[in-house]
Amino acid sequence: MKKLERSLSLTAVIAISIGGMLGSGIFVLPGLAAAKTGSSVWLAYLLAAVCILPAALSKSELATAMPSSGGTYVYIERAFGPLFGTIAGIGLWLSLLLKSAFALVGFGAYLSILANIELGLTKYIAVFFLVLILFLNILGVKKVGKVQLVIVTISIVTLGLILLFGLPNVKASLLDPFLSEGKMGLFSTVAFVYISYAGVTKVAAIAGEIKNPSRNLPLAMILSLLIMTSIYVFMAFVLVGNIPLDSLSTDIKPIYTIAHMLGGTYIGYAAAMIGVITLISMANSGVLAASRFPFAMAIDKLLPDWMGKIHSKYLTPVVTIIMTCTVMALVILFLDVEKIAKLASAFMVMMFIFVNACVIVLRETSAQWYRPPYRSPLYPFVQLFGIFSGVALLIFLGLGPMLAIVAIFVLGAIIYLKFGKNATRTGILRKYGHRPALYLFYKRKGQQEITYRSNQNNENKNLDGKLMSNAGVVVPLLGNEASPEMLVEIATAINKRDTVQVVNITEVPNQTFLDAMAEENPKVVSLERRISRLAEAKEVAIDFESAVTHEMSDTIHELSNQTHCDWLVMGWNGRAHSGILVSNPIGWLLTHINSDFALFKDDGVRHIGKVLLALRPGRKDKNFIAVADRICHFYNASLTLLHVVPEKTPDAEITAMEEHATTLLKKVDTKSKVVIEKDDDPIATISKKSASFDLLILGTPQKDNWISVLFGTGKDRFTEQSACSVLRLTMRD
Repeated sequence: MKKLERSLSLTAVIAISIGGMLGSGIFVLPGLAAAKTGSSVWLAYLLAAVCILPAALSKSELATAMPSSGGTYVYIERAFGPLFGTIAGIGLWLSLLLKSAFALVGFGAYLSILANIELGLTKYIAVFFLVLILFLNILGVKKVGKVQLVIVTISIVTLGLILLFGLPNVKASLLDPFLSEGKMGLFSTVAFVYISYAGVTKVAAIAGEIKNPSRNLPLAMILSLLIMTSIYVFMAFVLVGNIPLDSLSTDIKPIYTIAHMLGGTYIGYAAAMIGVITLISMANSGVLAASRFPFAMAIDKLLPDWMGKIHSKYLTPVVTIIMTCTVMALVILFLDVEKIAKLASAFMVMMFIFVNACVIVLRETSAQWYRPPYRSPLYPFVQLFGIFSGVALLIFLGLGPMLAIVAIFVLGAIIYLKFGKNATRTGILRKYGHRPALYLFYKRKGQQEITYRSNQNNENKNLDGKLMSNAGVVVPLLGNEASPEMLVEIATAINKRDTVQVVNITEVPNQTFLDAMAEENPKVVSLERRISRLAEAKEVAIDFESAVTHEMSDTIHELSNQTHCDWLVMGWNGRAHSGILVSNPIGWLLTHINSDFALFKDDGVRHIGKVLLALRPGRKDKNFIAVADRICHFYNASLTLLHVVPEKTPDAEITAMEEHATTLLKKVDTKSKVVIEKDDDPIATISKKSASFDLLILGTPQKDNWISVLFGTGKDRFTEQSACSVLRLTMRD
């Protein structure tokens, strides 16, 4: 498949992003918003921008990780699965068509100035032009989109001129009252104008066409958000400072009103013309975008197949275009302007809550394929702020929009059960989420599909797709190990049997066919050569395989079951916690595999001569000492058993502890000794001691703080502060 050419510069991306926000948010909404809060409407726009910033940062990260994907719908489906993907698709479709319907209502109001149409007829005029937009989209008229940049430029210049002449004319008397409905009115207005900024993330859908997307995509989103925030804030301030609130509160064509007030009849007509062009262009692009969501869902088997049909001549999704425009027409005719805006904002807030949650789920589960070049700063606090502020905004929007969201969840669940329950794709959360996060309709599937790569060449005898059933240790290689050879060497040292099974695992998204990845890979050939050389040097039996899978943790689980191994040994970054809501694959494996489990954090040490075994006194000492003894025999190393006890521990207790440990060490052949340290800070003590050793062996990790309990973000502090490589053992009783 031919790759998309990365041709869009930073300037072009900023222009596209601004174009996604410029429209009804400033040409229609300010008057209705001012009625809810008074002259503080400019502050509502500012706070709304702050609330949407986390979604912009999260969307940037998701888009750089999946630059050729289909935007928010795909991100949510990959993170949460087809059920939430169905709900998200419906929510996105409705939010876009409502926003476009809102733009058409405003378009009718501005057109009434130019054509002298009665305001009562503007809804019907809007529906008439909606029919024209329908045919434009079915015919696939591309030239309409090419004038978008020109329209955006003209609109910004017009708004700039209004600011230039309007700011000096602001009257202090019109700025009172600042909060006509109190603080609650301000917060409800923040939620009301939220939809104005929704277009800031639209540009993520074309991330695959952007030059240097890891830099330009987040930068374009932030800069365009700053530009549009400035325009919205200052424009709202000029409007409330020039137009009396009782007039502005019912005005859905405020840009015409202010232009007419400042420049007279002809300037007002010019502003009305620009409003007409801007809003019709926005409505057209909205129909174009909205109609693609049900089309994509039909392709993914989440909606009936007939919704995925395209026109034989124009190659456009004719069914979903007609369906989108039909719903828009009903909205225009039967809903008032304020309800349309509220519903559009509510659905967009819901989607952006999901977007922030996607980043948390994908980061915490450490999905192997999730490698975004750009990572949102201040994680996870930015995302948590986006989620909590979004929930608050939904509450402030009132009961009606909340009930509409509940209805979307119910409708999405019904559609999923009808069409999508047999979808082969699964979300990351389904695999690694715990019960509080999984009160959905999920059931664990049976054995997951794995594809082994065929022989790379005739010389690679190990790579035959057959696992060694007598392997004592299985070593899954996930591609992020500091040194695969060192990890395999540690596994060999632990092994009590004759064979070690090494499997290089490549995890791909559910949307990728496994067979497409089962082809010759130079990295796999190189890795097998290095592992074979290690086997010859250490004179041990090591079998190497390479597998491609959709579910990494299930594959590792299955490998350990197939080989009936004693140990599973994996590379580690120092984090293996399982949160209440989400766990990473290691956390999932800790609770599901039947064998003992070793995690190796490679600190670059290549010669192991001194081993430090740090344990809580009395807990599985015998088992841990046996493993440490095997490792010391393999490397011809010495062993030090360290116990750190509180300062107030009685001397008699310490003496008994030392005698017990010495008795245990007499059963091993390794050169060994016991060290007992008094210190109330065991982390600092072990960290200081580890500087004199090459390998630190530990037991279970420390308890986590509240964030890691929820999301598993914390790191094991003993491991993080160690000055040498660390081997953490989890042993079954």
